[in-house]
Amino acid sequence: MTNWRAVAGGFVVLLLTGLIGLQLPLLGQIGAGLIGGFAAGYLAGGGFGNGAWHGLLAGSITGVVLTLFLALLGGLLGLGAGPVGGFLGGAGVLLVGVFVTLLFAIDSAIAGAFGGWLKG
Repeated sequence: MTNWRAVAGGFVVLLLTGLIGLQLPLLGQIGAGLIGGFAAGYLAGGGFGNGAWHGLLAGSITGVVLTLFLALLGGLLGLGAGPVGGFLGGAGVLLVGVFVTLLFAIDSAIAGAFGGWLKG
């Protein structure tokens, strides 16, 4: 059973550490995924599988939310170049966002498994 409080906790930790991690472009985001996934897994407990599941959910939801926000922002900023610019701006950000979502999901699941194991 999914503990949505643990997922929400991991989501918040991911967002906050991700904002701090913007100072180190790729390493900061990987670190944010690891810390947030660990938090979600630790809060959920229950061993490797349960921790990995909660870390995966926290990382995936964070990636999707950030991707949608940045794609919308890219589309709006791209409108300065006309409708095609808006489309290309949003679509480009969306493609990068898919990569970021996968990155968050994978490292968050790994760290979540460790957090769940540590608590359980």
